[in-house]
Amino acid sequence: MSRRTATRIALLALSVLLAFVSMAAGRVWVPFSDWTDPSDPHWAIVFELRLPRTILAIAVGAALGMSGAAMQGYTRNPLADPGALGVSSMAALGAVLTLYLGAGASQPWVIATAAMIGAFIAVFLLLALSGQASSIVTFILAGVILQTVAGAGVALALSLAPNPWAVNEIVNWLMGSLADRSVGEVQMALPLIVVGCGLLLLIGRGLDALTLGETGARSLGINMTATRWLLAVGVALTAGASVAVTGVIGFVGLIVPHLLRPLVGARPGGLLLPSAIGGAVLVLAADVAVRLTPAAGEVKLGVAMAVLGGPFFFALLLSLRKRIA
Repeated sequence: MSRRTATRIALLALSVLLAFVSMAAGRVWVPFSDWTDPSDPHWAIVFELRLPRTILAIAVGAALGMSGAAMQGYTRNPLADPGALGVSSMAALGAVLTLYLGAGASQPWVIATAAMIGAFIAVFLLLALSGQASSIVTFILAGVILQTVAGAGVALALSLAPNPWAVNEIVNWLMGSLADRSVGEVQMALPLIVVGCGLLLLIGRGLDALTLGETGARSLGINMTATRWLLAVGVALTAGASVAVTGVIGFVGLIVPHLLRPLVGARPGGLLLPSAIGGAVLVLAADVAVRLTPAAGEVKLGVAMAVLGGPFFFALLLSLRKRIA
């Protein structure tokens, strides 16, 4: 058995194990023996409260992990991911505007639509501003511009919020969380995430060819225009749907591909599916951890991921410095 196959099997097994732990863990631990009796109050906790949360953790983690791997493969940029390059921030800005206007309270689908519109705008601007070469410098600068614009928009919405409820809702979206999510959020986000991940899988061969540069990819018969559009729509759907139901959860798309590259190989197309599974594992583990923290309230998932992502960025910087030296 190759190391790549063994890694995929291990990730799948770990994701299944963490899914069961996620359904059992919390302020009240529910043993497996209570899962089979619908009359037991614990049955409702597991299947009505924790099961939707677990499904969303898997879906959002897979979406962010795969979109991060796809963006890194397309740009040949190890720092690319929806969060670091402003896609998630622009999606959050779209959701925040609906919360500011009060449109999302009565019609939850409005939040998802606005978040996806923000994500689409962000991806198209990134591709347009970075140009055909998609250099590291131009892509990161484009991401900084988008993050600045999105941050300014969110700050303006917070400063002009008409009531404390709007402020509280906006802050909760910015921090990101899977708490109190229901079947409705699953039904809204899961189809969009599945379609987005499917589109990203279609460009696997194109990402592999791009390791030779755009000229080399075209010589191999890759339609770069179609690849760019599939990437844009796929990332917008995955990032937009994720932000719509959880808020901003950063660093997943950055961390997971870097951790898996030494195990499954550096081929961008071959990294997409393992990154999806790895992203699900990371978000599941983080979500279980925030539920078990000894605090009066539950730590926000976005905060927990930032705590993990900060040291990872620092370690990545040290590694890049050593390579350059």
